[in-house]
Amino acid sequence: MYLITAMIKPQRFEEVKKALFDANIHKMTVSSVKGCGQQKGYEESFRGVVSEVNLLNKMRLDIAVNEKYKDATIEAIIKGARTETIGDGKIFVTELKECIRIRTGEEGAEAIG
Repeated sequence: MYLITAMIKPQRFEEVKKALFDANIHKMTVSSVKGCGQQKGYEESFRGVVSEVNLLNKMRLDIAVNEKYKDATIEAIIKGARTETIGDGKIFVTELKECIRIRTGEEGAEAIG
């Protein structure tokens, strides 16, 4: 079992979601987050006052998968998120020790579905 966490550009979310659905991956948790990486932000001016914005809007996807779906999930995220420009994001893959479905009490791979 794996937890795949992806940080992507918000404007690429619909493409990533479509690629995941096309790969038969429908379960995910999505959060709106802020962060910075190599982009380091940008400067903007409002009423003559220049301010530095170094925390950019990103979307965070958390997807728990069994071994069978690990590679397909990663490939779908890359397919939907890649623009080949700085700031496309990152994917983190973490092994899950345990998963429990609250409603039924199922554990392990059966709980992920």
